Amino acid sequence: MSANEDQEMELEALRSIYEGDESFRELSPVSFQYRIGENGDPKAFLIEISWTETYPQTPPIISMNAFFNNTISSAVKQSILAKLQEAVEVNLGTAMTYTLFEYAKDNKEQFMENHQPVNSTIPISSIISVETPNTAPSSKKKEKKEHLSKAQKRKLADKTDTVSGHRCILRIFTSASPQEATVGEKITKENFLEDGTGLMW
Repeated sequence: MSANEDQEMELEALRSIYEGDESFRELSPVSFQYRIGENGDPKAFLIEISWTETYPQTPPIISMNAFFNNTISSAVKQSILAKLQEAVEVNLGTAMTYTLFEYAKDNKEQFMENHQPVNSTIPISSIISVETPNTAPSSKKKEKKEHLSKAQKRKLADKTDTVSGHRCILRIFTSASPQEATVGEKITKENFLEDGTGLMW
């Protein structure tokens, strides 16, 4: 029987055995994960087994690099992998994925006896610092919305004192209708008075 035929038969068996088991996950037809322990269990860990082209005549690839295991020290991971590797050597040449998962389940306490939870690789402070810049644009947008309207600007300009040298507006009243002139071209009161217009600063 070829390696491919062996793998097809084992794949069917795994799907049948673990159907409805939330701890089992088929990542691909040649890669599988199994959670040893319940969610929330501080001693729970995740094993990933991937088949090579020549598996089961050659060993599968066993990994514990899943994010789920981020609180487990590298020493404990290496210890678990070494024990699983011993089981691989004993079962070489036969379908062993189910056997390895069950072996890990049966020996969970022994595998994790030296486990001391380590801090997550991503501290909360760095998550906050990553999220903080995202709030900046919204505050900038709010600042832009608070700009003065044209009417508000006119009112402020009307109140500006000409002595201080700031921009000011002269209101000229003729018999027809009021007009506005901006002082910027050396316009004086005398000029307007000579024209016989009423002037209000």
